[in-house]
Amino acid sequence: MKVDILAIGVHPDDVELSCSGTIAKHIAMGKTVGILDLSLGELGTRGSAELRTKEALQASKILG
Repeated sequence: MKVDILAIGVHPDDVELSCSGTIAKHIAMGKTVGILDLSLGELGTRGSAELRTKEALQASKILG
């Protein structure tokens, strides 16, 4: 899949928490955006891998 912008985060939901406003702005301008999570978040200090994945999926639906 070709995208205009690829946002990369270490854990699921990192990108959404840190730059969702920028992502939403560019989507509204007609850009396509992909989000790449480098891990499942299993070693994160806040929340489980399952919770972080669920949050990331919910955020991606909101962002479109």
